Amino acid sequence: MKAISIRDMRKDLGHLEQLIESEGEIIVTKRGNPIARLLPVQGSRKMPDHASLRAQMPVMPSSARLVRKDRDER
Repeated sequence: MKAISIRDMRKDLGHLEQLIESEGEIIVTKRGNPIARLLPVQGSRKMPDHASLRAQMPVMPSSARLVRKDRDER
């Protein structure tokens, strides 16, 4: 964890990504008082492929079977 003044943060804004990677957590201060905490984003989730999404879906009866059942009940 590193404390950095808001003035220094504005000055080094172009290097903020490297600073967060190296320090992990940054406390931004204004006149010595903490005003914000910057944390690195945790790893993003991987997009599932089509086959894995289909495998998670419940198996539904065919629409033809549902229509036939509905018509037979009338």
